[in-house]
Amino acid sequence: MDTFPITARSLARPYHIKGDDFERAYKEFLSGYRTWKDLTHADKWLIFPRNIGPRLSIDETSMSDGELYTIVSNKDTHGKKGALVAIVKGTRIEDVKNALERILWCLRAKVLEVTMDLSESMRAIVLGTFPYARITVDRFHVQKDCYEAMQQLRVKHRREEQRALVEAREQHRLRNKRNKARRKKGKKDPRGRKPNRTNQKFQPERLSNGDTRCELLARSRYLLMVPGNCWTPSQKERARLLFELYPNLKTAYSLCHSLRMIFNQKITPESAHESLKDWYNKVTDFNDDNFNTVSATIYTREKEIINYFIDRQTNASAESLNAKIKNFRAQLRGVVDVKFFLFRLSLIFG
Repeated sequence: MDTFPITARSLARPYHIKGDDFERAYKEFLSGYRTWKDLTHADKWLIFPRNIGPRLSIDETSMSDGELYTIVSNKDTHGKKGALVAIVKGTRIEDVKNALERILWCLRAKVLEVTMDLSESMRAIVLGTFPYARITVDRFHVQKDCYEAMQQLRVKHRREEQRALVEAREQHRLRNKRNKARRKKGKKDPRGRKPNRTNQKFQPERLSNGDTRCELLARSRYLLMVPGNCWTPSQKERARLLFELYPNLKTAYSLCHSLRMIFNQKITPESAHESLKDWYNKVTDFNDDNFNTVSATIYTREKEIINYFIDRQTNASAESLNAKIKNFRAQLRGVVDVKFFLFRLSLIFG
């Protein structure tokens, strides 16, 4: 339990022990938790100066009840022992900076690169505590913002189609009501024909693949997130119908794909800058509010984004460590004692 993120209850069956009793004994006597030197401030901050390295990642994660903690990790350990550099409660810039400044300046000066997402608070923390570090914005967070803009456009079309469907259904109901009243009076319609049957069921328009327009938009969520060469035959047919009916979604998909291809190319930062300039022009021609916001964000942080093309570093190590922490928390079915949970993390990843 000192080296792996497992629970005492998971050892109960193979070792024929009572999990609750063993957990209590481990916490109070076996683990050294009560004599831990960081116990008094563990729920506020923890630092591990010995784990600091030239390449770090910074991200936030939730421990319990949605309470966020800022985690600084060493990329070179790949989420294993020695990965944790600091854990600080909250995301306030002053609190995190005060905790990180407890690490000697000479150690912080050795940090050459810090990867992160597009968070402005994380950027301010890095600029204030690691004076010589190059900030690299994670490419996948940039692409995620672009995909979210495209999905918002898809959802907008879906809501419009839902409103149109509700209106068509109501018109059909009123038409049946009028026909029923006319049939009771024995009147013919203005063209001299008998009224239609009153029990006609409303049938929405269906496309060639059997989907309604609302279903087409709802079922296209996944295919818009992957390259076209990964589509199945049914997804190709759905994409063809989608792009025929909604040409702006085709343009949005093309913009997302072109941004992904820029990051996939092994090019210099200078070439990436020129490619992004062309991409900005395409977004301007498209003139969609969501994409304009994404374009403005990328333009503002462009220098930090194209730093990716120097060493092609991402924030994957931090995301991996966050996933391990969340999986450990799920095994515990929630965190009751935050200090003891952080103590376990310090043993396993510290």
